[in-house]
Amino acid sequence: MAKVAVYNMEGKEVDSIELNDSIFGVEINEHLVHMAVLQQLANKRQGTQKAKTRSEVRGGGRKPWRQKGTGHARQGSTRSPQWTGGGVVFAPRDYSFKLNKKEKRAALKSVLTSKVAENKFVVVDELKLDEIKTKKFVQVMDNLKVEKALVVLNDMDTNVIASAANIPTVKTAQTNELNVFDALKYVKV
Repeated sequence: MAKVAVYNMEGKEVDSIELNDSIFGVEINEHLVHMAVLQQLANKRQGTQKAKTRSEVRGGGRKPWRQKGTGHARQGSTRSPQWTGGGVVFAPRDYSFKLNKKEKRAALKSVLTSKVAENKFVVVDELKLDEIKTKKFVQVMDNLKVEKALVVLNDMDTNVIASAANIPTVKTAQTNELNVFDALKYVKV
């Protein structure tokens, strides 16, 4: 089992905690991590572009010239894709694809394991702010010697979330919103 130090908001080490090997001690599967990141980025794409196929383009009802004897290649319509003003063969599409639940979970466990192995996983005993103040949150981050971080909260703490909202190098997420892309994007978790 991996052991990680527990810090308080002043940045002092107060305890240590043993992490569960079923989540923080799995074999790292780089392929699944890659697929999870690809899936998240692909599913973000809007994919609402449109191009007309040969059946939707205006005109082209008549055969441009007779089938044989002209020396030209045979053509059935002036709206075929090879013609100027013709339809588009491979029109824009929906880029999203699906990963299985087990694959997603394995990818997230791989990322969390790698963060613990690289000492980029910081545990804080409690993160509570009396009021919404970005300055106080920045002070806490400085105490922990953390700059670019994904702050994972156990419950919906509006003071912490609102205090961190204006910091471009920090993102807050709840435990049920944790994903592979964010865990990789930010240096510390």
